Amino acid sequence: MSKEEFEQRWAKKSLREMLSTAKEHVDKLEESMNDAKEDSMQELLDSQRKKLIERNDTLEAMVKPLKEETMATMMALSTRIEELKGELALCQVAVGKGVASAALSYEDVLKPKEFVRTRSACDVDNFL
Repeated sequence: MSKEEFEQRWAKKSLREMLSTAKEHVDKLEESMNDAKEDSMQELLDSQRKKLIERNDTLEAMVKPLKEETMATMMALSTRIEELKGELALCQVAVGKGVASAALSYEDVLKPKEFVRTRSACDVDNFL
């Protein structure tokens, strides 16, 4: 083997080694880029999650007083309905007793008084 052949093989071998080393570096860079992408996506998801939690907490804080107010109103209305039912029952009883005592008898009907004066035909004509 000549010196030139030896140098060519040595150059090829070192080129292969350099190529192999470069390929390893590229692989490591790709891996670190993928990790960075995953990390940034996770950070983005985490920030969006925090925003949504804050919005949810705000909405819950707004809804809670409204719910309490609605419950208080419903209880007041329920109490008022019960009061009105009691009043209605009393009115029905009063009307029922009134109808029973309101039955007319012949004694209650007034009789016309007897006419004692004289009537003239002129008065009747003038009346009409």
